Amino acid sequence: MEVPDQRLPAATFENLALPLFDQLYNFAHWLTQDRAEAEDLVQETYAKALRGFATFQPGTNFRAWIFRILRNSFLTTRAGLKATVGFDEEQHTDAATHNVSAEENLIEQSNHEMVQQALERLPVPFREILLFYEVEEMSYQETANTLGVPIGTVMSRLSRARKALRADLLKQLKEGRHGM
Repeated sequence: MEVPDQRLPAATFENLALPLFDQLYNFAHWLTQDRAEAEDLVQETYAKALRGFATFQPGTNFRAWIFRILRNSFLTTRAGLKATVGFDEEQHTDAATHNVSAEENLIEQSNHEMVQQALERLPVPFREILLFYEVEEMSYQETANTLGVPIGTVMSRLSRARKALRADLLKQLKEGRHGM
């Protein structure tokens, strides 16, 4: 009895992969904090994913699969280097659009910088969890599949990451008040 070929055609790769480009680029930019490096990382991810597409199991989560390739590529090329996380400034609203006062705009910018600094101080496993779950809006299962860990680990790391971020922000706020 002949086993049918389970491989997917290249056109399917295109249909699955291209809609994820912006999400992959945003995640790569958060990791690298450099536009050119993020572009290179996404290009490398697509090249590896296309070469390995025959190993992708139809019916499984393609999004988690390709994000895992991106993450592994980043970790492989940046071994030992501290990864940084920043905000995509284009996603934040412009003060003029909402008639925000200069003072309110300054406070908001200060808050964004404070959160960015706190994120940068988090260990990479905590940053990854926050990025996948909160920014990329992946489910627990998608995050677990992407990172290759059990769902319980995702939930535990997410809880600890939020707690660590909250503690860092509170510390920054207290230090800021004492400095005044």
